[in-house]
Amino acid sequence: MSIGDWLGTIGVTLLLIAFALNVTGKLGSKSVAYLLLNICGSGLACICSYLIGFWPFVILELVWFLASLVALLKKEKA
Repeated sequence: MSIGDWLGTIGVTLLLIAFALNVTGKLGSKSVAYLLLNICGSGLACICSYLIGFWPFVILELVWFLASLVALLKKEKA
């Protein structure tokens, strides 16, 4: 597997873990752990999407990354 494949696989795995933990009630959507999983996962998936030139996912993952980052920064300020 290429570096892009590894980054994408790890990123999507982190996003799926965050999702599964959220829907099972183990992590709240505003918890630091949930936001960090989303930041790391979407960041890696964004890089992978860029490497393979799939711009719709670059945009999707970048927005996901930024939304999670803003939520975390707001939480830290409170």
